[in-house]
Amino acid sequence: MPLDRRTFLGRTAATSAGAALASGAAAAPAEARGHGHGHGRGHERYEFTVMGTTDLHGNVFNWDYFTDAEFDDAAHNDVGLAKISTLVERVRQEKGRRNTLLIDAGDTIQGTQLSYYYAKVDPITGEGGPVHPMAQAMNLIGYDAAALGNHEFNYGIPVLRKFEEQCDFPLLGANALDATSLRPAFPPYWMTRLRTPCGRGVKVAVLGLTNPGIAIWDKAHVRGKMTFPGLEEQAAKWVPRLRSMGADVVIVSAHSGTSGTSSYGDQLPYVENAAALVAERVAGIDAILVGHAHVEIAERRVVNKETGREVVLSEPLKWGQRLTCFDIGLEWARGRWQVESVAAKVLNSASVAEDPRIVELLGDEHKKVVGYVNQVIGASTAAMTAAEAPYKDAPIIDFINHVQAETVKAALAGTEHAGLPVLSQASCFSRTARIPAGKVTIRQVAGLYPFENTLEARVLTGAQVKDYLEFSARYYVRTPAGGEVDPSKLTNADDIPDYNYDAVSGLSYEIDVAKPVGSRIAALRFGGEPVEESARFVLAVNNYRASGGGNFPHVAAAQQVWANSEEIRNTIIAWVKASGTIDGAGFASVDWRLTRDGTPVF
Repeated sequence: MPLDRRTFLGRTAATSAGAALASGAAAAPAEARGHGHGHGRGHERYEFTVMGTTDLHGNVFNWDYFTDAEFDDAAHNDVGLAKISTLVERVRQEKGRRNTLLIDAGDTIQGTQLSYYYAKVDPITGEGGPVHPMAQAMNLIGYDAAALGNHEFNYGIPVLRKFEEQCDFPLLGANALDATSLRPAFPPYWMTRLRTPCGRGVKVAVLGLTNPGIAIWDKAHVRGKMTFPGLEEQAAKWVPRLRSMGADVVIVSAHSGTSGTSSYGDQLPYVENAAALVAERVAGIDAILVGHAHVEIAERRVVNKETGREVVLSEPLKWGQRLTCFDIGLEWARGRWQVESVAAKVLNSASVAEDPRIVELLGDEHKKVVGYVNQVIGASTAAMTAAEAPYKDAPIIDFINHVQAETVKAALAGTEHAGLPVLSQASCFSRTARIPAGKVTIRQVAGLYPFENTLEARVLTGAQVKDYLEFSARYYVRTPAGGEVDPSKLTNADDIPDYNYDAVSGLSYEIDVAKPVGSRIAALRFGGEPVEESARFVLAVNNYRASGGGNFPHVAAAQQVWANSEEIRNTIIAWVKASGTIDGAGFASVDWRLTRDGTPVF
């Protein structure tokens, strides 16, 4: 979708480096009034709490639209802003509403069928369109600011800009720059003054940083429009400015994990998960709300190399499962407020009920989406499940690959690449995904592919395909021959997530898990014959992988011969609608298997 240049440049001008210095002052001041105490002249103290969420991913209610039931997992976590709202109100009552702030670290408008519905089915960008449910909920709860996440860009810039317009709080991105002017495309920061009982206001700045990987993962939406430099670089630029503007406390809201690693390899000179590096290398930060990595870090302390001071990091668990609370204590000394202590903890949303205000506010939207996802679109001749898909060639993954390969073959018909054999990659995104025998609904098909990935076609050689498969096979824990194999201990080596393990269809191969990484692929054949290194194949591949997501070899640099903007999920739904029947006889086959020294594991 094209970017409205006049609107974009207008926004950019309003948040340029010069104008941005005024943007914080222009932000509506928080109501916060301090609670504190004095210990004699010059020893006033004040305490306040910054609450934080991250990676909400479109979760308003404790509901799983793919299973059409309340959300539940092995740990019995709950999800959604309705639960978070109850926790927030409890903290406000305990601390005093005026002594609290509430921020978010990004990935807000993608992830559930609720958020998809208002981006694609009844889009917020339509004529007189609806207000996004996430904007409605976050406005009611009273968020002060939110950083941009990479998934904010999945639906294109117009949807993001409309969401921004509907929010009563700023979306921050100090390292989201206009590609032409290199000025901030969004407000870099938000600043407010908390009023204290002793009459000396505390100036709090929140700096927002997003993920440089946007330039790769959402290239189609942002190329030529925005650029995303590194978090450390932009923090080093903005934190001193915020201090010079009188900020007593600087909080960073960063859509970036703490591991110091990247999933896109060397395609960008920036670190994807850079929050701990920012804490270590940029002086003047008191606390960082961490996002993106979908892990729970109640409190982590990182020593800044320049100042020797500790910076406190916290990442609440995704989807509204946790709420971070930074408790910040200050002392008035030497003519200014100085941070005396910072401590962080997380609160579990499963411990509270949903806020009835949110339930009432968005009950109609929820019912509308439940009705939409339960539409019957076809039938399946047999039940299929993803429960064993991480370690066995499962028909349910074959089905995804079948639809992708058919789509690419049809697209290449009549072109110079029509004669090349088409392979396809797919991952097990959810081990609970299933297609029942009999009637099949939108939600059941959509549950196979919960991400908004689109489909591409790239040309690889036989040698490159083997490298690709070897890289994918890192996912398995090296397991010597002999003895029983526990499937629960076989996968996710080195914490590789399920979505970064690809099964490739269109050829046959073995993965020998007794062998070291890099030497596991055996019996690689196409049409029953060994694959020649120089052979050429077309790989049907999702845009995340094709853009470098997961850092798989060769594919990001490979020739692209076709791409479209339709979500793979919708492509599968359309295939079921057109075919009427999902029949495994047309696509299910065992083309890959795990072995140990050549003997099948299962």
